[in-house]
Amino acid sequence: MVASISMPAPGTGDEAPRFTRIAAGVDVAPFLSELAAAGEMWLADTSRQRKIRCQRDTQNIFLRVARKPLPPGARNANDVHESRRAANAARFPRALAFCEGIAALQDGELGRATLVALQPGGWVRPHVDAGAYYRIRDRFHLVLKSREGSPLTAEGETVVMREGELWAFDNKARHDARNPTDEPRVHLIFDVLPAAGRGYYVRPLV
Repeated sequence: MVASISMPAPGTGDEAPRFTRIAAGVDVAPFLSELAAAGEMWLADTSRQRKIRCQRDTQNIFLRVARKPLPPGARNANDVHESRRAANAARFPRALAFCEGIAALQDGELGRATLVALQPGGWVRPHVDAGAYYRIRDRFHLVLKSREGSPLTAEGETVVMREGELWAFDNKARHDARNPTDEPRVHLIFDVLPAAGRGYYVRPLV
């Protein structure tokens, strides 16, 4: 599945500057099968939608999370670089293997990974993914289920992500996402720390 994906070079995509479409036509059936067998997991941990106001219209299944306890000096998880597999990851081996495969294509290291369902009519409010963790990593979206496509806007630029498409985008820019349909929109979202010179939207730490 990952073997057929060729990562475009940074800055050579034909999409908006804040977005790079990495691949289309990814077979998402195996990931949807895993979800169908573990549907109850959507409500196993509701911390993200309860504690992060911009995410209140989402449901989430965590595959990889920030390592805790937080190290000395870390203000919050946005400054924590180490991550670990979540307990739920055992239920989604193919989804996690896909994320690991994309990281390997960048000679990089997989960070956090989450399955996210934006609810019908839902809106991920405008926000910036700030902090040292996000600054040096790329954010990827693989669209698993989105009947009419997933609009995502960053700094006034909008793309519509389709089922089976893998995208990288600049989550350090102010961005928001909407689901105008009457059914959940499901994405596999994950972060990669790329090898030097391999990133799309990484920023140097200062």
